[in-house]
Amino acid sequence: MSASRRAFITGISGQDGSYLAEFLLSKGYEVHGMLRRTSNLSRTRIDGLFEQGAASDGCLQLHYGDMTDSMSLVRLIRDIQPTEVYNLAAQSHVRISFEQPKYTAEVCALGVLGMLDAIREFQHQSGQKVRFYQASSSEMFGNVTESPQRETTPFAPRSPYGVAKLYGHWITVNYRESYGLHASSGILFNHESPRRGENFVTRKVTQAAARIKLGLEKTITLGNLDARRDWGFAGDFVKAMWSMLQQDTPDDYVIATGSSHSVRELCQFAFEHVGLDYRDYVEHDVRFERPAEVDHLLGDATKAQENLGWNPSVRFQDLIVMMVESDLKRAVEQRET
Repeated sequence: MSASRRAFITGISGQDGSYLAEFLLSKGYEVHGMLRRTSNLSRTRIDGLFEQGAASDGCLQLHYGDMTDSMSLVRLIRDIQPTEVYNLAAQSHVRISFEQPKYTAEVCALGVLGMLDAIREFQHQSGQKVRFYQASSSEMFGNVTESPQRETTPFAPRSPYGVAKLYGHWITVNYRESYGLHASSGILFNHESPRRGENFVTRKVTQAAARIKLGLEKTITLGNLDARRDWGFAGDFVKAMWSMLQQDTPDDYVIATGSSHSVRELCQFAFEHVGLDYRDYVEHDVRFERPAEVDHLLGDATKAQENLGWNPSVRFQDLIVMMVESDLKRAVEQRET
């Protein structure tokens, strides 16, 4: 099997995985993706790639596997023989991580270790080099000690998700330094799109604005409206992931827009776009707040801009409009069926 430009993406059916698969296919990669076997297989985000014929010509192949099953990772790395591995699989909902801390740790922490060991074993046996990307998170900063946050900012996570991601981050650094792996971490701040899951606050808000406008819903219930985040477009962020693995020397990079907004502002922009005042429809419930809140995250991506030539292309307001328009289209289609 030729080793030319073959990528393996865990979490390919998620928001980031689908954008990354599209991007890599456009660059001529052979793309392999890992899916977790479930009773209800959902891959709507990548169905378009199959409709475009990417699977029929062998450029896109899907495999069953699980981040909690280290043997499946060893098997997939051995069979696929990738030149690049992008680890995007995660239990990525922060609030849910408080309810499922063990599972979150198994996927986001120990799963990374299992993948690194699989890559290390494959390299040793085959002599083929593999470049590895780990999806780290701004949630690792948690109770921030400086703003904006950069690669040198101390970590202080305030959720099981943040703690698990921090282990995944540091074990990636450790394997890079200990075994010479070409392993890089992208410390990604919040990134959204019309493909974002419906249980994430951005999508929850844009979907509600669309459905309330069309008379399909009456209100939306949220937690902390004053939490501030640095929100960017997922399609921009996957380009930074790829750029990291094209560097001669592996490293860690903050990927962010450098601009932060509150959940309240998110609501304002989304509802204003459909001619509504969010204050008439948004209700607050403490049950939706985290046990330990992260109040303000703001990233400094100077290092990525200088070393990778990466810059965000979509402004926050334009991102929200993009998502609301997509949700309006979906809601109209659902209403007519």
